[in-house]
Amino acid sequence: MSNLAQIGVYGLGTMGSALALNMADNGFDVAVTNRETDWIDDFIKEGDGLSGTLTGHKTLEDFIAGIQAPRTILFMIPSGAPMDAMIETVMPLLSKGDTIIDGGNADFHLTRRRSALLAEKDLHFVGMGVSGGENGARHGPSMMVGGTADSWSRLKPIASAIAAKFEGDPCVDHLGPDGAGHFVKTVHNGIEYADMEMIAEAYKLLRYGAGWSAADIGKLMTEWDAGALKSYLVEITGKTLQETDPKTGKPVVDIILDRAGQKGTGRWTVIEAIKMGQSASAIEGAVAARAWSAEKATRVAGAKIIGDDREQLDLSATDLHDALMAARILGYAQGFRILTAAAAEFDWPLDYARIAEIWRAGCIIRSALLDDISDAFRQGTPEGQLYLAPSMVEKLNDTIPALRRVCIAAIGGGYSVPALFGALAFYDTMRQSRGTADVIQMQRDYFGHHGFERVDAEGAHHGPWWD
Repeated sequence: MSNLAQIGVYGLGTMGSALALNMADNGFDVAVTNRETDWIDDFIKEGDGLSGTLTGHKTLEDFIAGIQAPRTILFMIPSGAPMDAMIETVMPLLSKGDTIIDGGNADFHLTRRRSALLAEKDLHFVGMGVSGGENGARHGPSMMVGGTADSWSRLKPIASAIAAKFEGDPCVDHLGPDGAGHFVKTVHNGIEYADMEMIAEAYKLLRYGAGWSAADIGKLMTEWDAGALKSYLVEITGKTLQETDPKTGKPVVDIILDRAGQKGTGRWTVIEAIKMGQSASAIEGAVAARAWSAEKATRVAGAKIIGDDREQLDLSATDLHDALMAARILGYAQGFRILTAAAAEFDWPLDYARIAEIWRAGCIIRSALLDDISDAFRQGTPEGQLYLAPSMVEKLNDTIPALRRVCIAAIGGGYSVPALFGALAFYDTMRQSRGTADVIQMQRDYFGHHGFERVDAEGAHHGPWWD
């Protein structure tokens, strides 16, 4: 029937309503509903004049009946227990071949479980990571899709139309089965944590170490955004640092409580990396910094008891610029290492160059560097490592000395910069052919008879202390 919608959207919160309007704006007929049905009529009015239509439904049964079969339904609801409850409620109303899409920040393990559950009923489950916030969802997000090829074939025309475009290329793609899309979004968020913390650390060193004003740092970051560090996060930091609070006349940044929460995805990135035998030290540093920030009362007590004695720093803006570039490269490199480990662990055909490309517009971590990252993967990366690609080695050779100087200055002055430290520690560890594990293995053999490998013979061996 021609009056049936091409897609359904359940959940008219900030992101769901923005995506539904985006779809209608691009000429698609969209069925919508919401748990609180009194929202629906007012929302439908927002769609007046758009190329497509928005049709509201007050019951779940009418909503599903109003979508063309095989149905594609996007759920924008919390991804934990509410999503499981919704699946249980909606499955009896669906037909074979229908697709449920979870567009929230979901734990990819749950996405894999749900995919298997729905496959038993000849239904499709798609885990779709959406980045870009409300504005991105309304005008063009970056989207990372995991699911079956069949479900993607039906979703692709809509997703490609509403996605952000980079030089005409839609910033969306099918990345693999089951949880692949949600996992890539998780790592995206981990990189986002690291990038945000690194920028904040650069701000802290300039503001409190070098005595710059917030507005002058904002102007500097605006200059940075016109060059090699061009990115959404540098852009908005530059803008917001120059804003003044109307109530107090102070810089807005000075009236904001220095305490940040986290919704879990950055922490998930670190947890999953460790589970797979990886370590993303720059991301770990950023997650730690957020956790420490939440302990405001303890930090205030620490300043009183221990003392907050920090020295003034002699830092150049050029060194901060180059340090941030080096750390950003290493933060991305650690993120892609996690993706590589997951691809092997879960048998996902992840295309790293394509992932970099769909992050170039619409998403929070979009930056000029992603073009170079995509090119590096397409040309081949030694040992599969981004930081060993010739173009990245050249950039790091140019910028690591500045990162080293900045970290030395921070240590000497008493400033904590865990994300910058973490990036440099990773770089220095991974360029040394012999590390510290020889001593650790020696210790383990002594106290636990664990044995060790020798450099000159195969098999397990023990030290002379066991003779």
